[in-house]
Amino acid sequence: MESGGVIISTKPNQPEPLTMGAQVKDRLEEPVAEKNQERLFDYPDPTPHPHSPPHVTISMPSTPTGLNAEAMRNGFFGGDERLSAVHGFRDKRFDSFKTWSGRLERQISGFRGRTHDVEDEDRNSPKGEHTAAPPVARYFDALHGPELDKLKPLEHSVLPEDKLWPFLLRFPISSFGICLGVSSQAILWKTLATSPPTMFLHVTQFVNFALWCTALALTLCVSTTYAMKVVFYFEAVRREYYHPVRVNFFFAPWIACLFLCIGIPPSITDKLPSELWYVLMAPIFGLELKIYGQWMSGGERRLSKVANPSNHLAIVGNFVGALLGASMGLKEGPIFFFSVGLAHYIVLFVTLYQRLPTNETLPKELHPVFFLFVAAPSVAGVAWATIHGHFDTVSRIAYFIAMFLYASLVVRINFFRGVRFSLAWWAYTFPMTGAAIATIEYSAVVKNPFTQVLSLGLSAISTVTVTALLVSTIIHAFVLGDLFPNDLSIAIAEKPPRLSKRRINLICGTPERKKVDDDDE
Repeated sequence: MESGGVIISTKPNQPEPLTMGAQVKDRLEEPVAEKNQERLFDYPDPTPHPHSPPHVTISMPSTPTGLNAEAMRNGFFGGDERLSAVHGFRDKRFDSFKTWSGRLERQISGFRGRTHDVEDEDRNSPKGEHTAAPPVARYFDALHGPELDKLKPLEHSVLPEDKLWPFLLRFPISSFGICLGVSSQAILWKTLATSPPTMFLHVTQFVNFALWCTALALTLCVSTTYAMKVVFYFEAVRREYYHPVRVNFFFAPWIACLFLCIGIPPSITDKLPSELWYVLMAPIFGLELKIYGQWMSGGERRLSKVANPSNHLAIVGNFVGALLGASMGLKEGPIFFFSVGLAHYIVLFVTLYQRLPTNETLPKELHPVFFLFVAAPSVAGVAWATIHGHFDTVSRIAYFIAMFLYASLVVRINFFRGVRFSLAWWAYTFPMTGAAIATIEYSAVVKNPFTQVLSLGLSAISTVTVTALLVSTIIHAFVLGDLFPNDLSIAIAEKPPRLSKRRINLICGTPERKKVDDDDE
């Protein structure tokens, strides 16, 4: 009788017909694999009795030749998903991205009384595999898309693609774009409530207070979540830092804090301590030394090779810092960062306009990322007006550049049709808000109906855009559940895969199939 892979046979309790020599011969001819796997429990009674109960033989089936331990686990436990749920087993496929590669969990389990063979588990774990961050050229070779966030057909991920990853692994640095969008709206509504050209609207300062509190809560939430990612999945953070597009978003947390300081409601405080400015600008200065040095050094990360519109995030922090410092009464520090930002903005602007042959990150399909062109000149104009004391000629030059770039993007509506929603879109909302704030400041100097209407129109467009993105984000997060998909951009292999001709033909199509298709055409 057979039950669940275990053979149970019943037979009368009689002596075995085989002799001792035959049994020894059978044992010698038995394969080694079957000798190690098969367990035979057979206890014959040397003195049978006609009324004795039947003898039971239990035989465990041996492992077939060529069946490894992985196949055994999949067969008995139904794959890694069910296997990880069984007590004593843990999914190790994400250990290469963990900070401690799962060793902390084993130590905690040992404190709880669970015994593990730590040395064997460390030896069999994937620790050390895929831990080296790929060079920047591999990101260009393995990824495509406006933000280099999709794997090319011939590439494979070092993490499982058929399973939803842990949440922290799927939480990207671009999530700080939400903080940028909401905190910039707090600045806009503060300007609408306090600026003379828009006083006739009678905008209450409660809107600024509500938006500022919302932005503060979002910044704390996103910062806490990403800090947990740094603690538990540092390898994923390191790969984001080496990503030619994601590295620019490491400026976003500090820019969001600068926005919160600029947009703080007057009911909370009218003047912030100047020491806060130095605290917030120190990490921005450190990142600039690293990234600007790479742009200038001429290596793999030279600007002509990695330039993309998201590099404006690395520029705009200088102008936002100069604006905050000047509003606090500082002089030399804001002028220093304004000068650094202006010099690098000119170089970046020319590089992106030239579209050098080596610049592989600019996608063919246009994307809202191009609104980042508007951010730097808009904020620069307001920052210089705050430093100098009024909206002079330099501020107007920067403002007019921003308005021209804004208009050149708005008239090309076809550029933005059929674009897939992305969480990084939030980083592209604050340039529209910056243009609206600069227009309000400009209308305070040039007073006429056109400037007032333009300031109100740009403010309305900015608010509607942020509202639409907020609704889309909520729908994708709580209804569709696809706001944080597997982040394949950080899971590329260090080296390109070795593909056989057969696999290439399966992916790209066989020559015979292409010939038939050409004949049909």
